[in-house]
Amino acid sequence: MQYVFRWQANVSPLLCFFSPSLFQSIIELMHLKCKCHGLSGSCEVKTCWWSQPDFRVIGDYLKDKYDSASEMVVEKHRESRGWVETLRPKYNFFKAPTEKDLVYYENSPNFCEPNPETGSFGTRDRICNVTSHGIDGCDLLCCGRGHNTRTEKRKEKCHCIFHWCCYVRCQECIRVYDVHTCK
Repeated sequence: MQYVFRWQANVSPLLCFFSPSLFQSIIELMHLKCKCHGLSGSCEVKTCWWSQPDFRVIGDYLKDKYDSASEMVVEKHRESRGWVETLRPKYNFFKAPTEKDLVYYENSPNFCEPNPETGSFGTRDRICNVTSHGIDGCDLLCCGRGHNTRTEKRKEKCHCIFHWCCYVRCQECIRVYDVHTCK
């Protein structure tokens, strides 16, 4: 399959190139829902409509497409209609993308390091969650650089008691927390 598009100066090069068939495949995830109307559910009248799948289903589908996206190379060549840019797979040893696959021709910016062009401050000194395996976890958020741990003492209100009528009296406690920050 060959992807052909014309270069337009107003198109951001950071945007991914989506095949219209990818969106068609998302539409194919829609399903028909029906509801019966009538006395005691007799279904004298049936109303049906197309319904979107749960947001999670669409998100999982797009994440799978993102994870298996094919990197492409832009090749410029002249044709009778002017300069045309063609996308071809960067690596020939992978399966060529189909119409329903996601393709890209520029890597995503690296948000691990500061970059004023993208507005990224990087992740150095960011607080991370040492027990999480998600995006807030130290392994992922710190981009493999590791993390520092420091102990902080914080004053907090504790042992609060409601007094009739109309006020709460609390003690002040000092709690010790481990704070993890990216190196």
